[in-house]
Amino acid sequence: MPSLPLTTRGFPKLSDPSASVITMTTTTYENAVRIGSTTYQVVATADPHLSVDLAGVDGSGALVAEGTLRLPADAGAKIGKLLAQVLEALGRLSAPSTPPARDRPANANQPWTPDLDEDLRADWLAAAGDTPTTDLIRSIAKRLERSPTSIRSRLVRVGCDPDVPGRALSEEGAAVLGVQGRDQGRVRGKPDSGGEAVE
Repeated sequence: MPSLPLTTRGFPKLSDPSASVITMTTTTYENAVRIGSTTYQVVATADPHLSVDLAGVDGSGALVAEGTLRLPADAGAKIGKLLAQVLEALGRLSAPSTPPARDRPANANQPWTPDLDEDLRADWLAAAGDTPTTDLIRSIAKRLERSPTSIRSRLVRVGCDPDVPGRALSEEGAAVLGVQGRDQGRVRGKPDSGGEAVE
């Protein structure tokens, strides 16, 4: 809604000609905003102190918000900034902390199966070495309905070099990335497990 202009009202002078002339001016600011089905109206008056009245009415006409602030005239701007900061912080606290489910890939947080691991490994190793890494990761992520971050981290676990499309992870690379016993993407027994290789 458009804001209403500031209005100024002058009070009449004293009628006694021998009395001193006193002029008082009142300044009023009015504005309204609609949020959802509720209309909020603010009326601020300076006469000489500040008075700020707020009222909120829902679509059925029920009063859902109301309040009044009375302040010294010289404190208005600073109190306004303080209120803006407090209300913004409270608004952030009440906002949902997790993104809506539709913004996350369909298979986010789903377990990886051996078939998915094999598909991921095959897609990565089949790519040409000059394929842009980021583009390939995004393409695989879209097809598998996973995030690019999950694809990149899973590549290491299936024995692929996440920085070079088409290349398997070398033993040196595995050591740097902290993975052990990779052979063609299959996990073998860890050296400290004392067990036989696991296929």
